[in-house]
Amino acid sequence: MAGNSMGPLLLVGCGKMGGAMLDGWRARGLTGAGVAIVEPSADPRFAALDGVAVHAAPDGLAADFRPGVVVLAVKPQSMDAVLPHYRRFAGPDTVFLSIAAGKTIAYFEQALGPAAIVRSMPNTPAAVGQGMTVAVPNGAVSPAQRQACDGLLAAVGDVAWVEDEGLIDAVTAVSGGGPAYVFLLIECLAEAGREAGLPADLSMRLARTTVAGSGALVQASTDPAATLRRNVTSPNGTTQEALAVLMAEEGGLQPLMTRAIAAATRRSRELAG
Repeated sequence: MAGNSMGPLLLVGCGKMGGAMLDGWRARGLTGAGVAIVEPSADPRFAALDGVAVHAAPDGLAADFRPGVVVLAVKPQSMDAVLPHYRRFAGPDTVFLSIAAGKTIAYFEQALGPAAIVRSMPNTPAAVGQGMTVAVPNGAVSPAQRQACDGLLAAVGDVAWVEDEGLIDAVTAVSGGGPAYVFLLIECLAEAGREAGLPADLSMRLARTTVAGSGALVQASTDPAATLRRNVTSPNGTTQEALAVLMAEEGGLQPLMTRAIAAATRRSRELAG
């Protein structure tokens, strides 16, 4: 496991996203001796974590504990109260990996002092090992630390790296919020089917399975999405008729989605500012 090669791994926060990451790491062979957790909630699942040290507060960590990676998986609104407890780990031998939305590298540098920091933006499909995470390092992150963080993030899905932190706002808008847009598509597709006369439960089943299957197909294929779309579209057929509405220059899906992503990107900048 990548995190182990640099020393113990410290997971701060083990809620939905932190728990999904922990599951992914353990599936990849992370042993109990290689990780410690700080999580105040008494989750029954911790009883099954053989050999993993779970602490309700950071003062439970041994005085000589020195993690190679500190994964910050607490809610953004809790970060101000949490970070000061981990400033003692800041130094060249430890990298801080944040999955907190809206918290910039500058924010962590101010709170921690000189430290190797990786800011990342995962999304909720990480809960089923199908996440998409984009990460950006600060200048103190070594190649080995970057590789370690990449391995930790890859345990829950695909990983991409950027060098320009400004791109994280657009990443947040596209992949961070993307699952919500897809879920809305399922809702709309199901409702449209119901309006066309299908029983509501059947229409929802068709919508859910079609979107899930299409996602699996585009992941498995080397063809561009546009090619896959054309493969489904018979000339002058039913799909082309529907796409004429969805692809209209005004009021169609593309201009609507472009406006939506621009709005989300703008809001991400406001929240981080």
